[in-house]
Amino acid sequence: MAEYRFEREARTAQSEQWVIETDEHSIGRVDLHFTTSTTYATLAVHTSIGDEEVQALIAEIDDRVVMSADPYREDFIVTVWRGEEAGVFAEEADDEAEAAEGEAPA
Repeated sequence: MAEYRFEREARTAQSEQWVIETDEHSIGRVDLHFTTSTTYATLAVHTSIGDEEVQALIAEIDDRVVMSADPYREDFIVTVWRGEEAGVFAEEADDEAEAAEGEAPA
């Protein structure tokens, strides 16, 4: 089984976003939302990740990320999406590119 690294991208009072990586590359991300009794997750993984590895990854997320943030949760509900990364899109990146080209950002 692969060894996973979790790098947090964002955090609010009720949620966190994590990138999931192996030694070779990024394999997915998980978005967590904490309520008073249940933690909900949306797990997006690459198409190369099989069902058994998804189950192992969910267990790792629960042990290493969820339980460290919410050790008293009653349930952990995970929705899994499997696909490939299409890119990262952000308005600020567009504004910076326009400014670099000499155009004023909109």
